[in-house]
Amino acid sequence: MVAQEQRNIFFSGSVQGVGFRYTACRIASGYDLTGYVRNLPDGRVECLVEGPTAEIEAFRDELHRAMQNYIASRTEQTAPFTGRLGPFTVRF
Repeated sequence: MVAQEQRNIFFSGSVQGVGFRYTACRIASGYDLTGYVRNLPDGRVECLVEGPTAEIEAFRDELHRAMQNYIASRTEQTAPFTGRLGPFTVRF
């Protein structure tokens, strides 16, 4: 059985207004993930994703590489898989 989880990833830096959310959606479409990405009022970007642990980590690493010039830091919180998130989208 493949390990699955939920991960909430927060990116800070100059991450708003640079196509971060749309880049996250494009990259997520290549993985077996559900969830969303959204801007937060404090200037961070939040990605809430569910799926196989290896897919989440590959997505996170690819997104980080693609947007590395804008990311100052990244924090993550892991939770149990719920199966309640829909297709990966941008939330407003």
